[in-house]
Amino acid sequence: RKLESTSAQNIEFLQVIAKREESIHQCQLRLEEKSRECSSLARQLEMAIEDAKRQVEQARERAVSRERTAQSKVLDLETQLSRNKTELNQLHRSKEDAERRYESRLQDLRDRLEQSESTNRSMQNYVQFLKSSYDNVF
Repeated sequence: RKLESTSAQNIEFLQVIAKREESIHQCQLRLEEKSRECSSLARQLEMAIEDAKRQVEQARERAVSRERTAQSKVLDLETQLSRNKTELNQLHRSKEDAERRYESRLQDLRDRLEQSESTNRSMQNYVQFLKSSYDNVF
C-alpha cells in the first residue's frame, strides 16, 4: 500500500513537475518573445533618436543658414545706407557749393549792373553837362 501510495504520489509529483516544466517552458518562450520585442523596440527607439538628431541638426543648419543670410542682408543694407548717406552728403555739399557760386555770381552781376548804371548816370550827366556847355557857348 505504501508503495502504491508512494507511486501515486510520485505520479502526482511527476505531473506537477511536468506542469511546472511546461509552465517554465511557456515562461521562457514568453521571455524570449518579450526579449525580441524589447530588442526590436530598442532598435526602433535608436532609429527614432537618430532620426530626431538628424532633423534637429538639419533644423539647426537651416537656422544658421537663415541667420547668415539675414546677417549678409543686414550688412548689404548697412553698406547701401552708408553709400546713400555719403552720396546724400556729397549732393548737399554740391548743392551748397552751387548755391554759393550762384550767390557769388549773382552778387558779381549786381555789382557790375550797379557799376554799369553808375557809369551810365555819369555818362548821362556828362552828356547833360556837354549839352548845357554847348548851349551856353552857342
